[in-house]
Amino acid sequence: MPSEREKMIAGALYSAVDPELAALRERARRLCARIGRLPPDAARRRELLQELFARGGDTAIVVPPFHCDYGSQIELGEQVFFNFNCVVLDVCRVAVGARTLIGPAVQIYTALHPLDAVQRRTLEYGRPVEIGCDVWIGGGALILPGVRVGDRAVIGAGAVVTRDVPPDVFAAGNPCRVLRALA
Repeated sequence: MPSEREKMIAGALYSAVDPELAALRERARRLCARIGRLPPDAARRRELLQELFARGGDTAIVVPPFHCDYGSQIELGEQVFFNFNCVVLDVCRVAVGARTLIGPAVQIYTALHPLDAVQRRTLEYGRPVEIGCDVWIGGGALILPGVRVGDRAVIGAGAVVTRDVPPDVFAAGNPCRVLRALA
């Protein structure tokens, strides 16, 4: 029988109060807090980013505060930038391509809750998020579970991205929609 962690990563219904998952969330919170207390150029900060993320901590730039559920489901390409106050709920995989810029207060969610109230009392599930290379996500944008953002796309500030965004477009609004192609 799969563990609650295995079910979570697979996007199946799981119990978030599972002791193993609670310990992993606490680990991520402690790492994020430690990262936030160190100067930007500290070698130890780089080590902690590598410990936090599944991949890409060696070249990522993260401006604290930064918050995530686990960190272990976050895979970053080279030179990804997170500005102040970003939140990543990584119950499923979050993949961010190389050279992507993520503005302040951007939130990336993979976590979902059942619509059925009885199930929602004890269970949740998730859908992965994929963000391409050379993407720019404006401040305060929300990237919702299961969304894919194509390479070189620009997401306007405050957008609520509920559906996939193709490559090479400017998209904005609530809900987010493509406004124009980029030359």
